[in-house]
Amino acid sequence: MNPEILVTVLCGLAILVGVAGTVIPVLPGSILIGLSLLAWAIWGGAGTAGWVVFGVGLAFVLAGMAASAVLTGRKLREHRIPSRSVVVGLVFGVAGMFLIPVVGLFVGFAAGLLLSESHRTRDFRTAVTTSWAALKATGLGMLVEFGLACLAASTWVIGVWVAAVS
Repeated sequence: MNPEILVTVLCGLAILVGVAGTVIPVLPGSILIGLSLLAWAIWGGAGTAGWVVFGVGLAFVLAGMAASAVLTGRKLREHRIPSRSVVVGLVFGVAGMFLIPVVGLFVGFAAGLLLSESHRTRDFRTAVTTSWAALKATGLGMLVEFGLACLAASTWVIGVWVAAVS
């Protein structure tokens, strides 16, 4: 097997894992996509096209990471949800991952967030409202990052086609 083909296949698999990682927090996400694009530009044998794909794909990856952080952070500040509640949700999410197969991460995150917000606000209805706002903000951030990760992956696919034709 040609080394460039092997690099292309491995980078494609890593990009696929990276795209999934933008939605499944246990997997590496956008950073893996960026590193895979760089590896393909260096060792994929595409020449200039590889570097163009890396530049465009990296722009999508960075935009996705920034948009996710900004959108999520803005919504959390808007609802006055402290970082402590999100950290508690993450801790419960990791624990839930081991206790409940498949959906434990999401269930644990939501339960931990609700528990922390209940403790903070001392009012269950307010805690449900703020927790729901935090969940929607997190989901929106993940959705935007996922969409831009898909664009980065599509850029790579187009680059592979261009490199194969030329």
